Amino acid sequence: MKLVRDIIKLHSDMGLSIRKIQGATGVAKSTVADYCQRFETLGLSTEQIDALNDDALRLQFFPDIRSITVSRKVMPDMNYIHQELKRRKKTKVTLYLLWEEYKEEKPDGYQYTQFRVHYRKFQKKLNPSMRQTHLSGEKLFVDYSGLTMPIFNQKTGEVEYAQIFVAVLGASGYTFVHATHSQKQEDFIYSHVMCYNFFGGVPRVVVPDNLKSAIISNNKNGVVVNESYADLNRHYGVIVDPARPRKPKDKPKAEQGVQAIQRYILARLRHHKFFSVDELNEAMAELLDRYNNKIIKHLQKSRTELFNELDAPYLNPLPQNNYVYKQFKLAKVNQDYHITLEKCNYSVPFKYIKEEVEVRYSTQSVYIYHKHSLIATHPRLRRVGDTSTLHEHMPSEHQYVYEKMNPARLRSWATNIGEYASIFVEDAFAEVSYKPQAYRKISAVLSLAKLYGNTELELALMYATQMRTITTKSIKSILDKKLYLAKSANNMQFTTQHTVFNNHANIRGADEYK
Repeated sequence: MKLVRDIIKLHSDMGLSIRKIQGATGVAKSTVADYCQRFETLGLSTEQIDALNDDALRLQFFPDIRSITVSRKVMPDMNYIHQELKRRKKTKVTLYLLWEEYKEEKPDGYQYTQFRVHYRKFQKKLNPSMRQTHLSGEKLFVDYSGLTMPIFNQKTGEVEYAQIFVAVLGASGYTFVHATHSQKQEDFIYSHVMCYNFFGGVPRVVVPDNLKSAIISNNKNGVVVNESYADLNRHYGVIVDPARPRKPKDKPKAEQGVQAIQRYILARLRHHKFFSVDELNEAMAELLDRYNNKIIKHLQKSRTELFNELDAPYLNPLPQNNYVYKQFKLAKVNQDYHITLEKCNYSVPFKYIKEEVEVRYSTQSVYIYHKHSLIATHPRLRRVGDTSTLHEHMPSEHQYVYEKMNPARLRSWATNIGEYASIFVEDAFAEVSYKPQAYRKISAVLSLAKLYGNTELELALMYATQMRTITTKSIKSILDKKLYLAKSANNMQFTTQHTVFNNHANIRGADEYK
């Protein structure tokens, strides 16, 4: 339903046409039109749509299932149409006239709108080189320079190479440059935030290259935008329209801007020695102002003047707050009503046990959603193993009605293994305020008896208790390396009949081999 929400926002909030929405989302025009018509019929606002969860929104938009009809219309001869249009300077023929001739021959054929759609698809296959016309405030082209700048570490003497982010507005050519430590997602998004602040507004469309920080895949099956990058552009109300892979002509402004920045700014700084990215950005900022203020000979105007005339009046206003970088992850709620994120645990209301949730997290906060509804908010934890549990997420009674795992079952399981297994279970329960929080750890350790046997697990738990290393990882390591053998043989007396050790008098010791 996320796609439905995006289409409604583009249609209602940004006022885009159906054709523009099709280009931005990759959804067929007929589907876009259907969604928009359903939205208008419902009479709901975008705020009301956003307040609905996925299930409620699905019921509103799709109360019934309509049959899908397969088109059996005759396809026009696109080669003939293309050749006729090539001669239109002499013959004055138009696409509409060719459609009328097609309809006279095929009365049941396509209507004019679909006729044009099919012809444009045919044109794309021809791969012509075309000069692009850029509208005011419409497109921003972004790319990284292939040329990097060295950053010297004063303490270690090591050299790292800063990545140079370049953004160019389509109509004016007004340019922004920003250096970061890497091209990773967080740095890439931060450069966009700085870029929009530099321009004092946001364009309607951003055209990135196909780096993984922006685009997951871009092929005949459609465009899949990185969720964090999509969230950034939803915050600013920008459409993502990536260039095709290995098609630099799709973003000529970016290619020209990168080349110009390399020659005008980076080349001038080639003899400078920088010790931080911030220092490099300060140096580039001075040269960037000179570059944007430089007069373009064939226009007799600077990029700054063109920006003020063409782009600045048509940019959309900045939102009140800068975008805060977030990452996204799908998680499943564990039996203890917690989800695990980067080895830390966060609680959700216990009724969502075993449900799949979406986690959105920044450097400061963690937000957990279930079907687009926010169900939990936590501060971000950093230390491995930390747990954030809200009291209101706990059940009223510390027992679930249909709970598969419970303390009595775990204690019985441990008793069947041995004495040290029972001690381990009791210690694990004593470490937590709510017993289900220990279920995963206990189950993981007791399950090792299936692989190694009850006796071996008992010896490993005895060894771990003496060494005070009671963790799942350490116990498995003890079992794999059989550390309990040496420790037990040297320091312990065993009276148990069934053991892995044979202590009878006929065993020869090390002295026999001297």
